[in-house]
Amino acid sequence: MTVEGPLGAQEEHFWRALMRVVVALPRSLDDDLLRSAGLTLTEYLVLMNLSEAEKQELRMTDIASATALSASRITRVVDALQSRGQVVKRRYEGDARGNVATLTPEGLKRLQAAYPIHLASARKRVMDHLDRRSLSAMARQFEAMGEHLD
Repeated sequence: MTVEGPLGAQEEHFWRALMRVVVALPRSLDDDLLRSAGLTLTEYLVLMNLSEAEKQELRMTDIASATALSASRITRVVDALQSRGQVVKRRYEGDARGNVATLTPEGLKRLQAAYPIHLASARKRVMDHLDRRSLSAMARQFEAMGEHLD
């Protein structure tokens, strides 16, 4: 059911709280990872997506889509990871205009070292502040929102 018009007081309160989290959470997760693991949140997400992909490689356009970054921004991130030996970028054989990034053993090692740090940050920044009894319902609601947004 869609209700048009201004938000009610309870809806407005929720909306403002959600917007604060949407803005502040990525910064906090980024700060935690950078300080403790030497990776930005974006770099972590690139390495994570590569680690989960078939042959641990993805087209640059797919990485950009998975991380919600522009093509130029993802190119800079992948180039930085490549300069540190964590990924290798090469031309995509199926399309000379595209590139593929592949996770290296060093990149996997960095991701594995950062993983517990990221989970601890997620727990500290989010999970510890939620009512455990509501998690399943909230997960379903956020999944439904995500599907609607995709």
